[in-house]
Amino acid sequence: MQFQWDWLCFSVLLLSSVSAESEDSEVEVEGFDKNSEDTNIEKGSSSLEVEYKTPEPTGEVYFTETFDDAVLSGWVLSQTKKEDTDEDIAKYDGRWEIEPLKENTVPGDRGLVLKSVAKHHAISAMLTQPFIFDSKPLIIQYEVNFQDGIDCGGAYVKLLSKTDDLNLEYFHDRTSYTIMFGPDKCGEDYKLHFIFRHKHPKTGDYEEKHAKRPDVDLKKIFTDRKTHLYTLVLKPDDTFEVLIDQAVVGKGSLLEDMVPPVNPPKEIEDPNDKKPEDWDERAKIPDPEAVKPDDWNEDEPPKIEDHDAVKPEGWLDDEPEYIPDPNAEKPEDWDEEMDGEWEAPQIPNPKCETAPGCGAWVRPMMSNPNYKGKWKPPMIENPNYQGIWSPQKIPNPDYFEDSHPFQMTPVGAVGLELWSMTSDIYFDNFIICSEKEVADRWAADGWGFKKLVASANEPGMFSQLVTAAEERPWLWVIYILTLALPIGLGVLFCWPSKKIDDDMDYKKTDIAKPLTKGGLEQEVQRKDEDLEKPNENGGEDEYEGGEDEEDYEEENEGGEGSQEEEVNKSNKSGSEEDEMKEADESTGSGDGPAKAVRKRRVRKD
Repeated sequence: MQFQWDWLCFSVLLLSSVSAESEDSEVEVEGFDKNSEDTNIEKGSSSLEVEYKTPEPTGEVYFTETFDDAVLSGWVLSQTKKEDTDEDIAKYDGRWEIEPLKENTVPGDRGLVLKSVAKHHAISAMLTQPFIFDSKPLIIQYEVNFQDGIDCGGAYVKLLSKTDDLNLEYFHDRTSYTIMFGPDKCGEDYKLHFIFRHKHPKTGDYEEKHAKRPDVDLKKIFTDRKTHLYTLVLKPDDTFEVLIDQAVVGKGSLLEDMVPPVNPPKEIEDPNDKKPEDWDERAKIPDPEAVKPDDWNEDEPPKIEDHDAVKPEGWLDDEPEYIPDPNAEKPEDWDEEMDGEWEAPQIPNPKCETAPGCGAWVRPMMSNPNYKGKWKPPMIENPNYQGIWSPQKIPNPDYFEDSHPFQMTPVGAVGLELWSMTSDIYFDNFIICSEKEVADRWAADGWGFKKLVASANEPGMFSQLVTAAEERPWLWVIYILTLALPIGLGVLFCWPSKKIDDDMDYKKTDIAKPLTKGGLEQEVQRKDEDLEKPNENGGEDEYEGGEDEEDYEEENEGGEGSQEEEVNKSNKSGSEEDEMKEADESTGSGDGPAKAVRKRRVRKD
């Protein structure tokens, strides 16, 4: 039975480990859209065989681009220069190429790649139809892969405003745009921009409104060299969502979660208001009634010589701490007229290494117990304190209330206007639409397919754990505890325990309770009293009583025999002679009653 229990526990542990490994292999594809199940994927015995198909929109769209035809059809390179910049780098002459991914390449899939370093890049394309902000949401989605990491640069996209003077050949940093969205990084500042330009209804000026930073760690998407999907959803109810890899990382309201706010405050500080000259902002002041004590000496120095110090024995007063290097030689090209007189470099005096010190001995300095420093009166509460002054509030002359900021300037084109210190930034699968289902299907056929291929090409779970621990050594502690805990629990609950067998042996010996002399005498006396009582039934009763006595005698003798056997078992360390001797001693004291019983038995017989 114990053998079967051990095998049962071992099977449970084995099944747990197998199920955990299968769950790890499935977690990579849990977040994919269900539409991606139609993707044609055939798994071989050693590799993942795939057949890539260029994504096609399944509904109304305003712009799509996959770059799979290896032609920049409809895209226009900027021919202008950036203003207020050095002439050497002002021109937008950064190079673009259409290439497949460096890693986890999918046959037939290509993307737009930024190739130049420390140059300005600008490229744009017109939408198939302008997007008007009315009753439909705006969804912009595209993929980015920092194939060589990123030092300083951006990968954001601009939705250019539809204006009469829009000319893509003159696309530059000051071209009017409605929305800017995407990742940006410089130094250790990792950003995910969402900016829209809001038109002031009174002045007609445009002001940039920035969404608050997402409350997530963005470092990984810039450093893992994987393809990530960026999605912005603007809804007609003036709310927005920002997603990375189809997971929401930021959301909010255009009215409440933008900096600066869309609507200005109703009141502002009066710019003409000035603080009165007698306004007292001091919370505490020196006590005017305090007087410096007579024994306060401000001339005492903070440090004085320690007069109790004694020069250590063996101090070499005549030896300098440093001496010229005796092994140094003047360089052959040393020109004393140009370089001056050559002197050997100084080295520590070897004689001072074994001595407590060299050179003139000076008493060490100690803190002066009489030092108090410059006297200052203590601070007290200012009875004239009036608080921190601030200008009075007046109605804001520029106040307005835009209750529907979703109604932005229409969008006519999409563009990339970037500067980067790192090359090979990969862009792919742009889509602008109004239906979330269309964007999700587009993502499943493009980014989702890439992620499946990348997951199939990733190293095993063990290799990933080791790689992660190399970057974060503290993970080794987590690994050890994770492995030790189930093993320890398995041993604790499934391993056979010797304590049970010991308890069983102990209980067996505990059953054998030796019959003492007093107990035997009381039992025999009780039986004798029963025999001496007169029987109304005569001889038959006496005969029956005799039978009872015979039964009792037989039981008593049998009990004594079993008693001796149990006593012998409990005394394992003794020999057979000791056991026989103990048995004789235990029954010797009860010869009288025992013999009487045997006599009556003979008489009855």
